[in-house]
Amino acid sequence: MNCCGQWSFVIAMVAVNFAFAITNALYKMILNEGMSGLIILIYRHSISVICLTPIAFFRERKSRPKLTPSIMCQLFFNALIGLVLTQYFFLLGLQYTSPTFTCAFLNIVPAITLVLALPFGLEKVNIGNKPGKAKVVGTLVCISGAMVLTLYKGRTLVGSSNSSDNNTSVVATKKKDRWGIGPIFPMAGAVCFSSWFLLQSRIGKVYPCKYSSTALMSLFSAFQSTILGLITEREFTKWILKDELEVTTVIIAGIVASGLCYVGMSWCVEHKGPVFTSAFSPLVQIFVAMFDFSILHGKIYLGSVIGSILIVIGLYILLWGRNSEHKK
Repeated sequence: MNCCGQWSFVIAMVAVNFAFAITNALYKMILNEGMSGLIILIYRHSISVICLTPIAFFRERKSRPKLTPSIMCQLFFNALIGLVLTQYFFLLGLQYTSPTFTCAFLNIVPAITLVLALPFGLEKVNIGNKPGKAKVVGTLVCISGAMVLTLYKGRTLVGSSNSSDNNTSVVATKKKDRWGIGPIFPMAGAVCFSSWFLLQSRIGKVYPCKYSSTALMSLFSAFQSTILGLITEREFTKWILKDELEVTTVIIAGIVASGLCYVGMSWCVEHKGPVFTSAFSPLVQIFVAMFDFSILHGKIYLGSVIGSILIVIGLYILLWGRNSEHKK
């Protein structure tokens, strides 16, 4: 039974990251058509609220604890950091780079989560033993890989440099020369995402209702995204979904990515902790690469390969250290 229970968390997180990969591939397609990232978030979170509210009402109406001002504030800031800022930064990264490159920064999320968890006592590191040293070395290698991804692009290894398939729109063509600032956004998104895992760990203890908390966070993030959208997107035409692809994307993003996936992650954080849950983030890059090269005809660069390899090596050194420490 215990073995089945352990595998249920693994299966859930693999499914969550597969869904995130599909969402990111769809995002790239509609961003290339000129859709605003903030408008995507507004629709995404609004659909999530509509989807989760009835589920939360019927499943948790008898077990739901009282909503205090403190819990509401925590949910509000968790929505801002984990749903609005995280997703918006990654959307900006997708606009200026490829899905595979942007999602490579998710590989560093476990290392950042570990570093952020230390001051709060959610993780401990004893550098006097091998597992403790492995956690430190793994974290440093992950950070080194992220620096390579950020600062070094390198030559094209896969994909034609003059391919027209990946630049079918004027928007995509205009943003090709902005790769230099592209890595800044997913790096910021990775930091925000790591922070979300820690904040969610705290919320799960005081308000252990996954559907209700996710519905409330989606409500707050829809409100926050709308305020930002009204400030930055003054053209009414940008708020209109133009074709079937855009409608399909925001529905999938709202119901699956913002709804079910965040419920699943909250469940894993509650039972297994933030570091375990974030450790599955690198799967997104693997799944996205399949869609990127087969459907979007994306390119892969030397810097992306070197940086990703360093991050994956560092990640598994870190996870080996953590697992060895828990066995003791």
